[in-house]
This record gives sequence, structure tokens and C-alpha cells, in this order.
Amino acid sequence: MDEIYRYEFRFHGRVQGVGFRYSAYHAAVSVGATGWVKNEWDGSELMQLQGNSSQIACVLKALQKGMFIQIDETEKNLDVIETEASFRIK
Repeated sequence: MDEIYRYEFRFHGRVQGVGFRYSAYHAAVSVGATGWVKNEWDGSELMQLQGNSSQIACVLKALQKGMFIQIDETEKNLDVIETEASFRIK
């Protein structure tokens, strides 16, 4: 079984009002990743993403296809939430 990771990502650019959260939701659900995504007050999007390295890479790749997105290069390695079973929009 692949090791499970949990990361926090902040996305900057024109990410609010363009369907970013729904794109993140569909990308995560399509590969079985869990976590959440939400709008932030400063116009960015904050996402916690949990899954194996392949799942995480697939979600980020899908989001990078959007011309309006800039991924902040910082990521936070978080503790895995064993009981989490889905991805949601906050």
C-alpha cells in the first residue's frame, strides 16, 4: 500500500470567481484524494490535500492546466487524518 501524505497548499492568481474550488473538488474526487478547499479573505484559495504521492501529483497537475492559477511554492506537510473519507468545499 502506498504511503499517505497530507499537504496544505495556497493558490494565488485569479482563482476566486472562476470555478477553482469546483475544479479542485472534481480533480480530487476523480483520483480518490481527500481534504478540502476554501476561499481566503486575501483572494487566494487554501487547500488541504490528502492521498498518496500519485494522487496528489494528479490533482496538482489538473489544477496547473488552468491558465489563471499560480501555485505558491510553499507547502506544509501535515498529519494525516485517518478518518477522513472525502474531499469537500468549505
